[in-house]
Amino acid sequence: MSLSRRGVLSFVASALAAPAVRPAFAQAYPARPVHIIVGFAAGGPNDISARIIAQWLSQRLGQSFVIENRPGAGGNIATEFVVRAPPDGYTLLLVPAPAAINATLYSNLSFNFMRDVAPIGSILSVPEVMVVNPSVPAKTIPEFIAHAKANPGKINMASAGNGTVPHVAGELFRAMAGLDLVRVTYRGGGPALVDLMAGQVQVMFEPTLSTIGHIREGKLRALGVSSVTRSPVLPDVPTVGEFVPGYQATAWFGLGAPKNTPNDVIITLNQELNAGLADAKVKERLAELGGIPMPMSPDEFANFIADETEKWGKVIRAANIKLE
Repeated sequence: MSLSRRGVLSFVASALAAPAVRPAFAQAYPARPVHIIVGFAAGGPNDISARIIAQWLSQRLGQSFVIENRPGAGGNIATEFVVRAPPDGYTLLLVPAPAAINATLYSNLSFNFMRDVAPIGSILSVPEVMVVNPSVPAKTIPEFIAHAKANPGKINMASAGNGTVPHVAGELFRAMAGLDLVRVTYRGGGPALVDLMAGQVQVMFEPTLSTIGHIREGKLRALGVSSVTRSPVLPDVPTVGEFVPGYQATAWFGLGAPKNTPNDVIITLNQELNAGLADAKVKERLAELGGIPMPMSPDEFANFIADETEKWGKVIRAANIKLE
């Protein structure tokens, strides 16, 4: 059967007027590699966490998730880069706990984290460990508090840099326990640990990842972990909160994107992220960091960041913490 000329023209006109329909696979996210920007150097907990999740997302979504390290200014350089990136889901941010600290610590940021970063979901929390030199005559937190109160201004507390999670964790403990400790600031946890083991300082808060080996070798004594529950890698070590009610201070990591990133992209990433946190192999790898998976919805993660920002803002103002 043949079509008349008028019929052919009518068919062509109808086809031209109809909206173009693209194959579903052409619209699927992600259609090209995705970059996760990490504001800290390679090899640390931030970087390792990002790489574990990037590998999982690559396998699940069929595209490369590439880690790009942009260290500096407590993670602010990376955040500013992501804030200025196109909101298309192809530039993501490894959101670290310092993001909540920096909101108060830095007075001249070019961005507002809560306004300019769309939360995707959290990855894990990593407790700090309250460790002392073995020469300190205290084997428990109550004994340490009693010893510190008997020796005001004589016990040195190491700090891994102003405004870091270990720093504010120590300040929160000092304030809640009502202690007079001398703060000694270092440029990072490594040098601080060296002096702690040498007895130049007596106490510090530092992540499990960098302390657990020294604890097991007897070079440091663990008095408590800073999380709400005990750490699986240090099950015999009590939480600080068991003796200082309400105390909690952990490092944590999550994923974010530029504001106005499409909601369907956020939901896709959140679902796959949470699926990874439920996977046995991913959980095992995160546990090697001393971390606890922390699955959340985007809204829950947003509320968590807001609460952390308010909490650490109070600590920073009360302790008068300033950038050096």
